[in-house]
Amino acid sequence: MNQPIGVIDSGVGGLTVAREIMRQLPKEKIVYLGDNQRCPYGPRPVEEVRQYTWQMIHYLREHHSIKMLVIACNTATAAAYEQIKRALDIPVIGVIRPGARSALKVSRSLHIGVIGTIGTIKSEAYQQALLDINNEVIVSSLACPEFVPLVESNNLSSLETYKTITKRLNELHGDENMDTLILGCTHYPMLRPQIQKAMGSRIKLIDSGEETALEVSTVLYHKNLAREESSQPIHHFYTTGSAQMMETIGEQLLGYRPDVKTVRIDQD
Repeated sequence: MNQPIGVIDSGVGGLTVAREIMRQLPKEKIVYLGDNQRCPYGPRPVEEVRQYTWQMIHYLREHHSIKMLVIACNTATAAAYEQIKRALDIPVIGVIRPGARSALKVSRSLHIGVIGTIGTIKSEAYQQALLDINNEVIVSSLACPEFVPLVESNNLSSLETYKTITKRLNELHGDENMDTLILGCTHYPMLRPQIQKAMGSRIKLIDSGEETALEVSTVLYHKNLAREESSQPIHHFYTTGSAQMMETIGEQLLGYRPDVKTVRIDQD
């Protein structure tokens, strides 16, 4: 099927997932929508996150007839994945279970840390996903509300950013047996060098993008949804906020400057 895969996020973070899908599935067409105007989702009430997530979905389905939906936002996945999966007639993939699987593949101590937004951590979605796979796992969770605004403002590598990250992650250093840390927000991989430096080289960082893309691939082929055209796909990028900011950050992530359009999605 030649329809695109829809990828949604609260902002630019989901581009880390979109990039991995592009790398693993170069024939597939992607339509990306980031709700930058209302980012971050983490501190918002669950019902509000669900409302905003549905607005993004309605926009993509109305304008692009997507064949699959990837919720590339941990907060939205935690708040709305099950509801959305039941309601839609297309495959829906979130980022939490792939991230949990990936962490359990590499952890030897079975003591895994999770950092994420307030909403993701409060939901305990990662803890539940990890325990569903292995009930012996120990999970240490920490909300890092300062991190998403750093990424959305493209403040990725300053001394101020490193100090902010170090101060917050100091709260995890008491867990000596922890050997793996899940970056439980798709914005966080853009801060990966700083997070790794703050945590130390012995901690393995898990980015759910690669595992999510593997799941996308599996579902596409299992359901015979793979793109049939051999021509180079043209990806589309949309934001509810600043197109220029998404283009700038997108260029750093994707290796080319995407053409981003600003859209309204909050008109019910």
